[in-house]
Amino acid sequence: QVQLAESGGGLVQAGGSLRLSCAVSGRTVSSHHMGWFRQVPGKEREFVALISRGGNVEYADSVKGRFTISRDNAKNTVYLQMISLKPEDTAVYYCVANRRAYYSNSVGDYDYWGQGTQVTVSS
Repeated sequence: QVQLAESGGGLVQAGGSLRLSCAVSGRTVSSHHMGWFRQVPGKEREFVALISRGGNVEYADSVKGRFTISRDNAKNTVYLQMISLKPEDTAVYYCVANRRAYYSNSVGDYDYWGQGTQVTVSS
């Protein structure tokens, strides 16, 4: 069983930066494909970024060039560095883990979810 605990959310002005952290327990961070999704009330969860077991990364078009996903194997933690934040980035951000042999940006392929952390970007 994998447990995921996000932190680092908050209120920031447009153009600002935040770094989200996801502490992983129960398994090593490199044993799963890891990712971030986000959700706005009334909308479906949206893929943001992933990092595969092998270190491949993918991003949603809406965050490319602004967000960076990374992991620290020694700290068993995944990060999402967000810069140039926009009001439309406002959402609850979820850390996720996929135990499958393949990685994907599909919400249904992620087996474990954190409780979420709120990110609010003011204009």
